[in-house]
This record gives sequence, structure tokens and C-alpha cells, in this order.
Amino acid sequence: MTTHTDHGSHHAGTHGHHDRATHSHRHDDTEFDWDVMGPLLEQNGELSTPQYTAAARWIAGLPTAPRVRRVLDIGSGPGVIACLLAEEFPEAEVVAVDGTPALLEHTRARADRLGLGDRVRTLHAVLPDELAKLGEADLIWAGNALHHMGDQRAALAGFAGLLRPGGTVALVEGGLPPRQLPRDIGFGRPGLEARLDALTAERFEEMRAALPGATRETEDWSALFAAVGLAPQGTRSFLLDLPAPLSGPALGHVVAAFTRRREALADQLAADDVAALDRLLDPEDPAGLHHRPDVFLLTARTVHLGRRA
Repeated sequence: MTTHTDHGSHHAGTHGHHDRATHSHRHDDTEFDWDVMGPLLEQNGELSTPQYTAAARWIAGLPTAPRVRRVLDIGSGPGVIACLLAEEFPEAEVVAVDGTPALLEHTRARADRLGLGDRVRTLHAVLPDELAKLGEADLIWAGNALHHMGDQRAALAGFAGLLRPGGTVALVEGGLPPRQLPRDIGFGRPGLEARLDALTAERFEEMRAALPGATRETEDWSALFAAVGLAPQGTRSFLLDLPAPLSGPALGHVVAAFTRRREALADQLAADDVAALDRLLDPEDPAGLHHRPDVFLLTARTVHLGRRA
């Protein structure tokens, strides 16, 4: 991934995976101040803990669930999901796989802080080129990582090849873009978030087209599972519903998300939409995000499961 901007429905900012660090097409890590970005990503991931806890428990409760002894968390970011998976699968070693050493350091620190340091380990790998480094697993969690690999079918086949018999790939792809404001916010043209979503969807397509080996696929994940020899095991979506008024980390997350969109999309937005974003981001404006009583956070993550026979 080339920025931390949300891409279509793959809204990176609401969970612990940061949608870019495992992949060879990313910018050099010096672009980011990881001392700042790491804690922010970790805090954002913690907001979505209920979604991912529910997803992990769904996987563990399936009649076809394997005994999970080793988990690969692909694109692990600062380790929020890796640690959650270690808690939900207490017999498992969890390997957090990422291409950014600074974020792997955050993972190790988080695991030690939570008393999970003996079961959560880290592995630096750039994917899909270094899949062979990962080793076998009973569960592969790929959180918004596959769409950053040019040939998604080949990458998914690579994941399938790492599974032990009965093992599962949990693919987090799709869902719904976040909604954080009413359609009409009282100034500017109504529908600001919808216009932002349209532009980020275009950016997502540009990102996909620029990937090495980019290949277009119909995003029928069950069909793709079957194409690489995995049996589809179901799809479920998990809701994050934080009602207005927001405060604390949730509000901070919304402000950061709109800030990133303002920075990334200003050249493509109409002047009145840029002006509306500037008002929303102004901490002194009574109609800005910092003071509005109607700011909320509503989104959904979709998890698709495929099992090796």
C-alpha cells in the first residue's frame, strides 16, 4: 500500500492491520514516523477488538475447526490482532508477519505487556515473494492483505500451500466503508462522505493496477477458495457500532481518518468540499469534529473462510 488512506471498503484505519507493511510495492519505511504511527495504529486496532474477537470465536466454534497450534497473522501491523488470536487460541503459537521492523517491535512490546510474549513471535517478510519463510499453519489470518498482492489467486494458493490438513484461511476482505457523520452536516453540500468514498474507491483501483503482476479477479472469494483447492466454510460480517456522541480514542480515530483523507484527496476534491473538511478539522470551529454531538462510527468487516481437506 502506498499510503495510509482508506481504499474503498478496505478502510485501514479501524483495525490493527495497516494494509501496507507486508508488501513489496510499499514506499520506503522512512516515509512514516513509526514512533507516532505505531501507537496510532495500535489504538485504532483496539477500537475494533469486539469485531475481531467475535470473528475468532466464530472460527473456533465451527464444527470443522482444526486444533489450532500455529497461527500466521499476515500483515500484522502493531500486533493487535496477533495478540487477540493468541488469547482466543490459547494452545497456539501466533506468528505476526509484517514487512516493517518498527511495527514488529510494537508487536513484541504489546505481547510482553499482555503476558503473551512466550506465544507471540514476529517474522519480518515481504509478501508474496517470501511466503516460503512463513512455515506451515493451522490458521492463516489475512486481514486486508490479499488485495495488496498483484496476483491474488496466486497469493491465495500460496497461503493454501502453507496449511496443515484441516487448516483454515480467514480472509478479511470487503465489508462496508465507515460512516461517521450525517448525510447533511449543516454546511457545504450534503453527501460529503459519499463523495470521499467515491474518490477513495478510484484510488483503490489505481493502487491495484500499479501492483507488480496485477491481475484482475472477480471478487467471489468462495470461488477463489475453490480454485486453489480450499473448501469454502462460510462468510460472516461483524459490525462496529459506536453511536454518537463519540469521545476519547474513538473521536480521535475519526479526526485522524478525516485528516488523512483531507491530505490524500485535496487535489481531487471540489473547493467547497475541501473547505468543508477544513471546518470539520478545525479544533476551534464549534461545528467541527471536536465539538459535534452527532459524530459516530459505524462500519462492518467481512470474513471469508476456506479450509484445506
